[in-house]
Amino acid sequence: MALDTTNYFSLRSKKKDGSQVDTPVWFVRALDDDSYHVFTNVNSGKVKRVRNFPKVEIAVCDVRGKLLGVWQPARAELVAESDTIYAAFRAKYGLTFRIFDFFSWLGGKHKERQMIQVTTDPEKLHGS
Repeated sequence: MALDTTNYFSLRSKKKDGSQVDTPVWFVRALDDDSYHVFTNVNSGKVKRVRNFPKVEIAVCDVRGKLLGVWQPARAELVAESDTIYAAFRAKYGLTFRIFDFFSWLGGKHKERQMIQVTTDPEKLHGS
């Protein structure tokens, strides 16, 4: 199953003890077509792990994290939020994202968001 036809991928990131954590996430394609954007809470384990170990893996999965594809090497980095990225999430996930976003704003959690850019292009990964 290709990333363009699914709503979730599992982001596998490495902990300091060497173990790995797989997390199903929403994602949208970045403008450069070689990357994807994921958003999460700035204090989440994903952010800490990406900050320490930018080499990650991704695989298509369902909402519960059941793998539907093979693991692919990738590189993750923390990037700034943008209205363009959020517009892409609203376009892809529709009402579900709007409801999620509404309650995030209502609870003040929108201030704690962090974007992660995940690059899968082999040429960009070669130098990492």
